Amino acid sequence: MKTTIIKSNERGHANHGWLDAHHTFSFAHFYNPDQMNFGLLRVFNDDLIAPGMGFGTHPHDNMEIVSIPLKGDLQHRDSMGNTSVIKHGEVQIMSAGSGITHSEFNPNKGETTNLLQIWVFPKLRNIEPRYGQAQFAAEGRKNKVQTVVSPNQEDGSLWVNQDVWFSLTNLDHGMSLNYSMKKQGNGLWVFVIQGQVKIGDMELNTRDSMGIWEVENVNLLAGKDSELVIIDVPMN
Repeated sequence: MKTTIIKSNERGHANHGWLDAHHTFSFAHFYNPDQMNFGLLRVFNDDLIAPGMGFGTHPHDNMEIVSIPLKGDLQHRDSMGNTSVIKHGEVQIMSAGSGITHSEFNPNKGETTNLLQIWVFPKLRNIEPRYGQAQFAAEGRKNKVQTVVSPNQEDGSLWVNQDVWFSLTNLDHGMSLNYSMKKQGNGLWVFVIQGQVKIGDMELNTRDSMGIWEVENVNLLAGKDSELVIIDVPMN
């Protein structure tokens, strides 16, 4: 088993006033050659968006983009004609494919939106762009893995153009969970939204991340009530 850890305070940080962003991997003006990606996982941003503010219309292509609101709402519009509000408990994916434009705003006047935005390189290039959004009940991830994005839409998950599985789990203090890799050659990226988790003899706290590869199973032990994002992603 091989591992890498990025602690919360090792992330890049940029406060633009309307946007307070933390970058697990090199992004925008943050560059660290040791934090470029994990396999085909390229971007993992933890964004705070001020009320009424957001990202104006901008383009993407050939990237799988997953958004997970942790607090507040996100107003989405895109060139495919999708207009929606994404709320906490929902997950959004865009397969940008041959090219899209979109905008994202915090529509609320009095509440900051906290959003995870995650980018993965696609399996096939220049496909027709696709959009997906779904709500996932919290009870579906209590002390177990809840798959929210997958290439085969297993268990009602959203489709993605890559052999990658996004899962959420909420572990009670003292609970242990054993995760089995979905595909040979994939690695596992674990991000602690909040709480404390041990993987082997390594401890992760709120906003810490850990990558594990060359392994078939990973055991997670919660030292506190914990919320996690787990990404099972190709390493090449």
